[in-house]
Amino acid sequence: QVQLVESGGGLVQAGGSLRLSCAASGRTFSSYAMGWFRQAPGKEREFVAFISWSGSRTYYTGSVKGRFTISRDNTKNTVYLQMNSLKPEDTAVYYCAATTSRATMTELEYEYWGQGTQVTVSS
Repeated sequence: QVQLVESGGGLVQAGGSLRLSCAASGRTFSSYAMGWFRQAPGKEREFVAFISWSGSRTYYTGSVKGRFTISRDNTKNTVYLQMNSLKPEDTAVYYCAATTSRATMTELEYEYWGQGTQVTVSS
């Protein structure tokens, strides 16, 4: 079992920044690749970013490329999502998730999920 707890969400003006954190406990964190997903009101949850277990590979959905950065610190069992140049359309509940897959953007391939943290971007 892996327990994931997100933090760092909040209210920010358009153009601002936030850094989300996801702290993991339980089984060996470095065994898992990690992803961030988000769900906006009235929409399905969507993939945002992925990072491999070592941190050597990252992937992003097109709408956040160049603005968001995913990273991890395996010594702290934590994955981060640095979000810059935020837009109102980034407003959503953000979830971190863990997977044993080598590289995936598919929600169903993530075995463990956090409870989510709300990010609201005002215009």
